[in-house]
Amino acid sequence: MQNPNEDTEWNDALRKHGILPKKEKPAPLPEEVDQTEVVNNYEDMTLEELDEFEDEEDERVMQMYREKRIAEMKALQMKSNYGDVREISAIDYVQEVNKAGDGIWVVLHLYKQGIPLCSLLNQYLSRLAAKFPTVKFLKSISTTCIPNYPDKNVPTIFIYKDGEMAAQWIGPLSLGGMNLKQDMLEWRLSKLGVVTSTLEEDPTPKVHDVMTSSIRSSYQTSKRKDESTDDEEY
Repeated sequence: MQNPNEDTEWNDALRKHGILPKKEKPAPLPEEVDQTEVVNNYEDMTLEELDEFEDEEDERVMQMYREKRIAEMKALQMKSNYGDVREISAIDYVQEVNKAGDGIWVVLHLYKQGIPLCSLLNQYLSRLAAKFPTVKFLKSISTTCIPNYPDKNVPTIFIYKDGEMAAQWIGPLSLGGMNLKQDMLEWRLSKLGVVTSTLEEDPTPKVHDVMTSSIRSSYQTSKRKDESTDDEEY
């Protein structure tokens, strides 16, 4: 049996001949209310009534804002349950990394005892974990987490979100070696969206290209000599 409330040509014809009742228009949504009517209501108010209405409206808006902020703070507190670097093993990998939770960033450091850069990274990550408690910072001895993991690949940093790898930095060169500073690591994490940093520019020192500078300097010296020679000829 055909639904009499459907918008079909057949039902329209039946409504036209009075066989089906006309469809009632749905009540307008709040945002569809005629603004002219609202303005006219304001025009009928006295100044005292307008002031009272504005106070009530301000209070309502402020209450909505407070409720929104409270909800945001609660959501942040639920996520801010890390704050340190946790040690894991291969058994913990899936649960701690792949199943960390929706929207959770995971930074995993594969390290080995006795390697200076690994020790330095563990210090930096401990400080960053306290600074950004919504990020899950983890560490694991490389061969404990991944059997036979090559020593040349440590330190390694894996970065995950929603169970998927977002970035990987493998080996000392990928991290800048012992020249790496904490703010440089923070900047790299912020560029990926892992942390929200207050750093305004990349703190990594600019590499000075000696060869390019030498060639440029020689070219400028030669150019000045040529210009000087031309002036003497005249």
